[in-house]
Amino acid sequence: QVQLIESGGGLVQPGGSLRLSCAASGVTFEKYAMGWFRQAPGKDRELVASVSWSGGNTYSADSVRGRFTISRDNTAKNTVYLQMNSLKPEDTALYYCTLAPRPWSYIDNEYSYLGQGTQVTVSS
Repeated sequence: QVQLIESGGGLVQPGGSLRLSCAASGVTFEKYAMGWFRQAPGKDRELVASVSWSGGNTYSADSVRGRFTISRDNTAKNTVYLQMNSLKPEDTALYYCTLAPRPWSYIDNEYSYLGQGTQVTVSS
């Protein structure tokens, strides 16, 4: 079965950076789009970034564009990354890795697999 395991979350000061990683197994990783959702308490889940099967297409939500970068490694690592720079307190949320069973998507309801999540807290 598909397993998505996130790492890299933590506490960071405003203006700082973090890099999240997600290792995928149980799936032919290089065939499918990957993304990152986030959800803060009391707020709707948001697709913040996605990347196509080859890495050639990416999507970023308006709220993170220019600050967050998604990338993937289709070698033996089977890993997707989210580089987060210039972090703001409003970026505080649980971040989930996600997979869409299609080569490319930036539509949130086309993503049907989720990891357990990693907490990102931006605070001074």
